Amino acid sequence: MSRDGTRPPQISASVLNADFSRLGEEVRRAAEGGVDSIHLDVMDGHFVGNITMGPVVVEAVRDQSTLPYHSHLMISRPMRYVRPFAEAGSDVIAFHLEADDDPGAVIEEIQRAGRGAGLAVNPETPAERALPYLDAIDLLLVMTVNPGWGGQAFITEVLPKLAALRAEADRRGLDLPIAVDGGVNLETIGAAYGAGGDVLVTGSALYAQPGDLRPAVRALRAAARAGTVATTEGSRS
Repeated sequence: MSRDGTRPPQISASVLNADFSRLGEEVRRAAEGGVDSIHLDVMDGHFVGNITMGPVVVEAVRDQSTLPYHSHLMISRPMRYVRPFAEAGSDVIAFHLEADDDPGAVIEEIQRAGRGAGLAVNPETPAERALPYLDAIDLLLVMTVNPGWGGQAFITEVLPKLAALRAEADRRGLDLPIAVDGGVNLETIGAAYGAGGDVLVTGSALYAQPGDLRPAVRALRAAARAGTVATTEGSRS
């Protein structure tokens, strides 16, 4: 944590918005730009309407960076795919609380596979449903769009839930990263970070930039920190 008690902002590059015709290069471009992790959105056409990538894609780009790879499983039956994604090189495997499988069992299976367990919650899912699992997981992923498609607008109504989940994790003394996924850009990243999200998943805002991504990553970090200052000042007024 930083001196003021907040966790430093981490930028996670969502390759859903990258150029899939040269995905390996796009992963390297993000890594060289200074992001902290690579975020891979996995969709099955059932839990969400879109279909994206499977373990073979994770395996194909795994050697492009030494950064942590977060596989975000937007799929109905995550238990079936824990081992394949673990073997493909995922460092964190995040699945949805709203999926069909028992969350506790999926968390245990991910951790038995030697990977970090992430729990994702949709915008309409109450914070209370995630509380029983906070002590067991390695990452909480709060969706600020409805899952399934990139480029959606940030749902600001999720921010109080995000803040409540951060407050509860802190109350329990948990060193729990909280990711924010969906519509995170220069205009919204400050609010997301100020509410307690420290792993900030950016897709369109990052990959829309050509060439060197270092300026974009620096700008996103600065905007995140500026949002925390604004939140702190607002709470004092």
